[in-house]
Amino acid sequence: MTATFPRLLLDHAARRPQAPALREKVYGIWQTLTWADLATLVRQLACGFAQAGMKRGDHVVIVGENRPRLYASMLAAQSLGAVPVPLYQDAVAAEFVFPINNAEVAFAVVEDQEQVDKLLEIRAQCPQLARLWYDDPRGLRNYAEPGLASLDVLIAAGAEHDRQHPRLFDDEVAKGQPHDVAAMFFTSGTTGNPKGVVHTHFTLLDRASAGARFDKLTDKEEVLAYLPPAWIGQNIFSYAQWLACGYVVNCPESSSTVMIDLKEIGPTYYFAPPRVFEGLLTSVMIRMEDAGAFKRWLFHTYVDVARRVGPALMDGKPVGVLDRLNYALGNVLIYGPLRNTLGLNRVRVAYTAGEAIGPDLFTFYRSIGINLKQLYGSTETAVFVCLQPDHEARADTVGVPIEGVEIKLADNGEILVKSPGLLKEYYKNPAATAEVLTPDGWYHTGDAGFLDASGHLKIIDRAKDVGRMADGSMFAPKYIENKLKFFPYIKEAVAFGDRRDKVCAFINIDFEAVGNWAERRNLPYAGYTDLAGKKEVLELIRDCVEKVNADLAADEKLAGSQISRFLVLHKELDADDGELTRTRKVRRGFIGDKYQVLVDAMYAGKSEQYIETQVKFEDGRTGSVSATLKIVDVKTFPAMRRAA
Repeated sequence: MTATFPRLLLDHAARRPQAPALREKVYGIWQTLTWADLATLVRQLACGFAQAGMKRGDHVVIVGENRPRLYASMLAAQSLGAVPVPLYQDAVAAEFVFPINNAEVAFAVVEDQEQVDKLLEIRAQCPQLARLWYDDPRGLRNYAEPGLASLDVLIAAGAEHDRQHPRLFDDEVAKGQPHDVAAMFFTSGTTGNPKGVVHTHFTLLDRASAGARFDKLTDKEEVLAYLPPAWIGQNIFSYAQWLACGYVVNCPESSSTVMIDLKEIGPTYYFAPPRVFEGLLTSVMIRMEDAGAFKRWLFHTYVDVARRVGPALMDGKPVGVLDRLNYALGNVLIYGPLRNTLGLNRVRVAYTAGEAIGPDLFTFYRSIGINLKQLYGSTETAVFVCLQPDHEARADTVGVPIEGVEIKLADNGEILVKSPGLLKEYYKNPAATAEVLTPDGWYHTGDAGFLDASGHLKIIDRAKDVGRMADGSMFAPKYIENKLKFFPYIKEAVAFGDRRDKVCAFINIDFEAVGNWAERRNLPYAGYTDLAGKKEVLELIRDCVEKVNADLAADEKLAGSQISRFLVLHKELDADDGELTRTRKVRRGFIGDKYQVLVDAMYAGKSEQYIETQVKFEDGRTGSVSATLKIVDVKTFPAMRRAA
């Protein structure tokens, strides 16, 4: 394999110059960039970077939403042998300081004024950050910072530099080798400073190509790029696989127009974390609750048919003639229009990953004719480790190891992976690299799980999070939290119980879903804190928790992990407050420390507890939220022994 990202770009431009490569929605109209246009843009940007002093091995920070000129900037940097480092666009300025200094970044390409302001705010802490270019000029006309310029200026300078040095670009691309470093992704940093995960052209493209072969992807696919480019999942689906396959990547106008853009594009290949699928279904259910009685009856009647018949049809199993006819009628009346409403009518392959997805949620999408599957991987493995084959998608597994991957289990149940897609290293962190990579090439995933009888991998939890209750029974907090989050009324959950006599939980309600529920019951409220404290809402959540307990009672290993008490937090857990990572993973240890008074109150048997919490607003200001939280006792169930 001799491919590098720039060589793949030039190959597409040579073979199919007028085929669409990227689309971007601007002022409501989709604009298309062909492969030939893109190659020209990348050439000009690369020559502009070279004139600005960028050289092989330099790091370039990229910050913004998915934008064609940011993608082109990544390709331009890679053409010179420099290394793009995408950072989360919703991070606060202070979060940029460590990665920029750790990677000694001198160059940055950002989307707009918001990102420029963040980088200028920290410039005194990052003195080596000399050059900063922006894509969207709105609001930046009167900025006169040294080293700050628009991409238009850079492109014009690059075009002139290309005329003066016509061999520069081609010579630099030719120097690139597959095992050169291609990109660096910073981990979410759940337990400290983030780590820079170093990947080569080979590791990223090998896994992208393996995933493409697995699902028979072609250059005819349409993809919507709407998740953060700093997350390797988005980067693989809309950058590495895009260049490996040559399909079309579509960039939404803004985060607020994603649902409209999804319907207009009708992607054939779709990826979303479970929270997105949860949000889509919640919005549908809210609308159905507001529909007339006949429509509601029709919807629920045919959803029941879908749940009974749909998964078997999706898996290619035999289905009776009457059931098949009934499902076909449901497809005309309900499932087809519903897929269309969700923007998923043309989807051939859809994946979810990042967190476990609720089995009912997973089954629902497959039952209405969407080929939703799960995958397993991480930043360090270039995403693709296990994928679910068509007709073998199950809610309780994450698929089979794909080509090139070996899996084995450590004595403590931790999953070890050997793959061509493993990270080269953690940047400037040999101790951390040695912790996860064995001398003979096995990667410690940190996840606990096992391969079932059919060769599918089943994940239990993070190995370090799997604990024991005081009576010795297993405690798997993430497993419990994911069961709670299946309910549309619960947005986040944090479970406690390691080495304790019972499990207690913090709950975040879903403000939109619970707000709609309250309005239909004429229940007035004045914001999140007020709604979260209503006794009717606490009863609603108690009912959800008791259903989870009934489910856990049927699981021999986890029957002892039923939730005894819970409280609904007075504020939403937020990445800006350090409670979630930028990929919305719960920072359980941080939350336990921050809300220790609430944890202590639950385990002390108190019925309520006052708390005041400092919060950070989007504009950077700080304030506080206070409330007296009710602590609710929940019914638990005797463990049910399964028949042999």
